[in-house]
Amino acid sequence: MNAKPHAFVAMPFGTKTAADGQLIDFNRVYLEYIAPALEAAGLEAFRADQEVRAGDIRTDMFQELLVADLVVADLSIDNPNVWYELGVRHALRARGVVLVSGGRVTTAFDLYTDRKLRYSLKDGAPDPAAVEDDKRKLAEMVKATMESWHGRKVSPVYSLMPNLQEPDWKSLRIGDVREFWERHDNWQDRLDLARKAGRIGDVLVLAEEAPVAAFRADAWITAGEALLKAERFRFALEHLERGLVIDPDNPHALRQQGVCLQRLAVAKLPGHSLDRAREHYGEVLKRYPSDPETWALLGRVDKDAWVDTWRQPGRTPEQMREDAAYEDALLRAAIDSYVRAYRSNPNHYYSGINALALMHLYRHLTNDARYDRDMAIMAGAVRFAAECDPNEGQLFWSKTTLGDLEVLVGTPDTVKTAYKEAIAKNEHDWFSLNSSRAQLQLFQDLGFRPDTIAAGIATFDRALERLQQPESRWQPRQVLLFSGHMIDAPDRTQARFPADKETIAAQKIGAALDQIGAGPDDLAFCQAAAGGDLLFIEACQERGVRCQVLLPFPEPDFIERSIAPSVAGDRWCDRFYAMKEKLQDPIRIMPDELGPLPKGVDPFERCNLWLLYSALACGIDKVRFVALWNGGGGDGPGGTAHMYNEVKRRTGRVTWLDTRTLW
Repeated sequence: MNAKPHAFVAMPFGTKTAADGQLIDFNRVYLEYIAPALEAAGLEAFRADQEVRAGDIRTDMFQELLVADLVVADLSIDNPNVWYELGVRHALRARGVVLVSGGRVTTAFDLYTDRKLRYSLKDGAPDPAAVEDDKRKLAEMVKATMESWHGRKVSPVYSLMPNLQEPDWKSLRIGDVREFWERHDNWQDRLDLARKAGRIGDVLVLAEEAPVAAFRADAWITAGEALLKAERFRFALEHLERGLVIDPDNPHALRQQGVCLQRLAVAKLPGHSLDRAREHYGEVLKRYPSDPETWALLGRVDKDAWVDTWRQPGRTPEQMREDAAYEDALLRAAIDSYVRAYRSNPNHYYSGINALALMHLYRHLTNDARYDRDMAIMAGAVRFAAECDPNEGQLFWSKTTLGDLEVLVGTPDTVKTAYKEAIAKNEHDWFSLNSSRAQLQLFQDLGFRPDTIAAGIATFDRALERLQQPESRWQPRQVLLFSGHMIDAPDRTQARFPADKETIAAQKIGAALDQIGAGPDDLAFCQAAAGGDLLFIEACQERGVRCQVLLPFPEPDFIERSIAPSVAGDRWCDRFYAMKEKLQDPIRIMPDELGPLPKGVDPFERCNLWLLYSALACGIDKVRFVALWNGGGGDGPGGTAHMYNEVKRRTGRVTWLDTRTLW
């Protein structure tokens, strides 16, 4: 359920005279040819004359030319407005233009080599005999243009000026806060709230509903970051890559993509290695050779590779030190990357302290003096950078860096004093304190400066003792997802789930859950319609499964639409309320959580996607889908067929209770 890409149509309005004297009704051209072709290609069409609110129509036009996924320009006549709009688009964006022409082909020098699609006219309107074929060709061209978004630049401005960069669409918000930007701002607010609340499933649905490609890129990257923080690395990588398809040079997304590759390699998942992450960062550095964050991440890859060679279960401290010294080439590679990062930006004290710490470890392990001069210089530089950090939100990390420096060059007393000052700035954050302690543990494993390391660890241990270790957010063992038929309404002409088959369905759903091993350690996602949904939830509750119910409408509306019309509707309503009383988590209502239904989107399709993404956000490998289904296409989008296909494509772990064989 992707929001449709946005197409702006630059063309004359009304009836105009062509160079050969023919009258052309461009309103009919739009309604009978261009708009249907765009719709067939999966885009939403818009003309500037469709903006009916008061204001300068040019404001809307400039806005559209900047942010639209595609601009279709009709060059049938020498209309100055159309030519002007095409020129503005070529100046603002390198790609995303399709040219059409009715009757004749323009001979303008600047566009002479550009491909133009001709359409047939008869009596000043699209030729009825050719319009279907013309629409098909335009739809095919639009699809090809969208699929090759990052291929050849179609704008002559960007083609002839290869170093010219497209403007940042966010910084060019123009005019009053009109409907378009109000729509964006409301959507962005929802996205931010979902991200802050940790509702990753909500984030993923909202990302799909972004109104134009520029918004979708940001949203998918935001979703990728949220999934990365939740350690859903494969799913995070998928969404970061979706954002990068639209915005391939986004440095932040490229770095996050590398972090995913790195974490997948550390987890030793098939098909992933630190070499792949290293190659990725190398490609990023070809584009951004002075980016300190990327250099630091590359340093982390080499550091992880080095640590992986010696920090093995069952190894004695002496064996670990021997192996760490033997792998000195990997250690030097990590040092070099951190040094490059720090030299790119001397205020980047994170990379500076990492480089300095690894230099000291290198000296300790190999007795090689090659870094001695750099260590003496960098110690003062890193101290100065950390002390001068103006960001109040980074006080813990800047002061921890000063403590790390004392570990390297100070005494146990100075280490204790420095770390106490850092802890005072972040005394309630257990994770940050424990992360800093873990770095000291690495030094301790290698026998580096045992007195200062012991003083540092003791200081953090005392602070951690005062805090209760946060309970890890409950993570389900399995995530159960269900979709299935409702009990037939009395007026249903073709039986699908007759009321007298309820007992059979309940038994089969229970058996499927038993085969999966459903129990109190699992989480289930479902709607709550009369029939399959409520039978599934009741079976889950009998087995102690925690259930999260998501509804496409407010509760009274949902009951009226999906419970009351069934046979024995009153009895099903009673079961709904009984089920609700047993829920550990409150029912979530889609309009309240995700905002109003986007134009052209089916509410059940949206809710199914919400269920699916909420389940996948818990871990793709955990999802088990149960479908009570006759294998048909259902009564519309958002039915069991839609959910089945989505889950089958992503996980393949499906239990299909085929009603054609059940009764």
